[in-house]
Amino acid sequence: MNTDFIAAIQELGKEKGIDSELLFQAVEEALVTAYKKKFGSAQNVRVDINKDTGEIHVLAQHQVVDNNSSISVNEISLEEAKALDSCYEVGDIVEVEATPKNFGRIATQNAKQVVVQRIREAERDIVYERFLNRENDIVTGVIQRMENKNVYIDLGKVEAILTPNEQINGEIYQYHDRMKTYIIEVKRTNKGPQIMVSRTHPGFLKRLFELEVPEIHDGVVEIKSVAREPGRRSKISVYTAEENIDPVGACVGHKGMRVQTIVNELRGEKIDIVKYSEDPAQYVANALSPAKVVSTDINDEEKICRVVVPDYQLSLAIGKEGQNARLAARLTGWKIDIRSESQAAVDNVIENDENSESEEYLNSKDYLEDGKDFKDVEKNEN
Repeated sequence: MNTDFIAAIQELGKEKGIDSELLFQAVEEALVTAYKKKFGSAQNVRVDINKDTGEIHVLAQHQVVDNNSSISVNEISLEEAKALDSCYEVGDIVEVEATPKNFGRIATQNAKQVVVQRIREAERDIVYERFLNRENDIVTGVIQRMENKNVYIDLGKVEAILTPNEQINGEIYQYHDRMKTYIIEVKRTNKGPQIMVSRTHPGFLKRLFELEVPEIHDGVVEIKSVAREPGRRSKISVYTAEENIDPVGACVGHKGMRVQTIVNELRGEKIDIVKYSEDPAQYVANALSPAKVVSTDINDEEKICRVVVPDYQLSLAIGKEGQNARLAARLTGWKIDIRSESQAAVDNVIENDENSESEEYLNSKDYLEDGKDFKDVEKNEN
């Protein structure tokens, strides 16, 4: 193995960002395997490569045993060991030169194969670690191909897979289009890292706002919750402790430019931005935006919020096929019961009538006869 080959390994390690010592270690292990395969597998050997001269030495390893013991192929008697060096004792390991003639040619052939293979493995590991640290983050890639409804996206040194379940309904994907996706999982496989991405995950919307709104990126404005029906409509709740900052306005941007950029990225998905409140009643009312809420009644035990809205806004509060109410419930974590003002008025009348009938019954002779002797009660009253 000449010095040029040694220099090439070191340079290749620097270029690929791989420690050259790992490459030399891999070569040494490969040469041990090659030696055993060609010259006998029973012998314990170690290969040593001089990184300055390129010289290769195969060293057979023998354990020192007592002179009276039977000697195997991997052992040496104490007498023979002492002849080599008087310092050896029983149990020590003696290394004896065992480099065959023309082993340099065999070494070079094996070394090339091992270096190439180890570089591939190391590059896969580097890519895996890089993308593993980017889980729950957005990446931009180019659509490479589509197979079995899966979309394969080129991210540079690796492909990402966008499965049908993670695709937005109705979204059209074309070859060579640049597209943002959200990394949901990074898997290690024999063929290299497998990157699973999504365009439907709620985290995708959250990260888009973090990229587009500096106040969110800097931590001044916080996204509290996200609810999505991908491709149709989404709601996010935002909060800030700064009194002089409007969290909703910061997300909307001047003339709606910030939110419009995100809407365009999501191919027209409507986005409602609502202000978070620690008061559940106010939070639910905000979440039902754009509908206006007249009143709210909270049931903490059942975690139900009963909401009254103007008659003309009932359909707006519920939304098409219940979408607005459904997203508001997901956003807040509360069950929401929506009533119009006229429905609420009727419900109150019925409830009052029932309460009134109950009071009359409680004071009636029928009730007293049901539970007690009426005469006894009448005596007690007198």
